[in-house]
Amino acid sequence: MGNTVPSLFAANVGRDPSLPLLTFYDDATGERIELSGATLANWVAKTANLLVDGCGLGPGDTAGVWLPPHWQTSAVLLGLWSAGVTVAYGEPTAAGTDIEFASLRAIEAGVPTGPTDRFVLGLAPMGLPLREVPAGWADYVISARQHGDHFPGAAVAADTGALLETDGSLDSHAALLERARARAADLGITGGRVLIDADAYPYPLDWLLAPLSVGASVVLSVNTDLSKLPARAGSEQVGVTVGPTL
Repeated sequence: MGNTVPSLFAANVGRDPSLPLLTFYDDATGERIELSGATLANWVAKTANLLVDGCGLGPGDTAGVWLPPHWQTSAVLLGLWSAGVTVAYGEPTAAGTDIEFASLRAIEAGVPTGPTDRFVLGLAPMGLPLREVPAGWADYVISARQHGDHFPGAAVAADTGALLETDGSLDSHAALLERARARAADLGITGGRVLIDADAYPYPLDWLLAPLSVGASVVLSVNTDLSKLPARAGSEQVGVTVGPTL
């Protein structure tokens, strides 16, 4: 499966790019969107090309990410790691980074802004762009779509910085994947289809990297109506449910 996040992701996609890799539910809006490995890889490549060709970033640079669990968040995170950019996820380390990605709600709440490159995500159903973009920010959806569907790769090694924790510690790609595999074991994720209630498990290590580390396909649920989880698990052919129903 590799010892970097991009090699892990490529291995997951490569088994069968046509199979669902991430299915997203938002019970507040009624949205359901299913992304095959090929479709998610397309978004990841566009994001990585945006970072490298559009912003001139790569290994050694750091991105502040102020985003909730969402299929677009997975594209941003995997794109950053594919480009070799270190992720600072949320308070307090995401302030003062080289680039920022934030939800509209986070911006309205007062995300600290510093770098020139700042991208806002409206997180609208079907990946629709924003009607109005906050001053000083660019729409991620519009910006990413302007870039190529193939990313040739970056100089990402096992010891490249991957995740800057809120306590200031830095995980390399190899260390982060080791944590992801341990977390998968803790959560009982062994492969197949896994349904994750991201309201209970909002950290990307749990809802994104842990499943990928064991080759699982993710059904991600936000603003979850708990009464719908049993039927959802059945319709999505889920083997494991990770959430408050455990």
